[in-house]
Amino acid sequence: MFGIRSGTEEPSYQVVATIGQVQIRQYPPRLAASVTVPGDEISARSAGFRRLARYIFGANTAAASISMTAPVVQSSEKIAMTAPVVQARGSFGHWTITFYMPAKYTLATLPKPLDPGIGIHELPATLDAVYRFSGIPGAAPVARARAALLRQLAGSDWVIIGEPVDWFYDPPWTLPWARRNEVAAPVREK
Repeated sequence: MFGIRSGTEEPSYQVVATIGQVQIRQYPPRLAASVTVPGDEISARSAGFRRLARYIFGANTAAASISMTAPVVQSSEKIAMTAPVVQARGSFGHWTITFYMPAKYTLATLPKPLDPGIGIHELPATLDAVYRFSGIPGAAPVARARAALLRQLAGSDWVIIGEPVDWFYDPPWTLPWARRNEVAAPVREK
């Protein structure tokens, strides 16, 4: 009714520890579709989302609709190629936007994108520290959430071993207080 996700598939995970407001989650392997786009954090998220949405809504070799999943991932990469929708910043103003694919697909059964810039890849199992926050996911709130994740992990038994990424779960018309956003970073135990 207000843009709250309902029945949207999310990757399964198991919570293995909690540090303050941070959950340490174990994710199994999963498939992802990613595209790297130039621009600032917000415009890149929008452009990447649109390209990936076209793919899952039928711009693929089977002309099949693929169910939407959450979160959308945005991440930054040192080299702007493929990465795990997630948003990540690249070294030259590029961001990688990622959709996780529904669990029913394998690399062999997932329709291939018609857009040559979209890469399909299998992500290995991961152990991630995840901090949840609500509100409109602009650059400043995301930066505050990343800082909160780092603050809460400081002095804990967990060490970040990769770049944090941003996860967004809700459509843009969702009321800010009802939005689910997360910042995640791969970790290992000390």
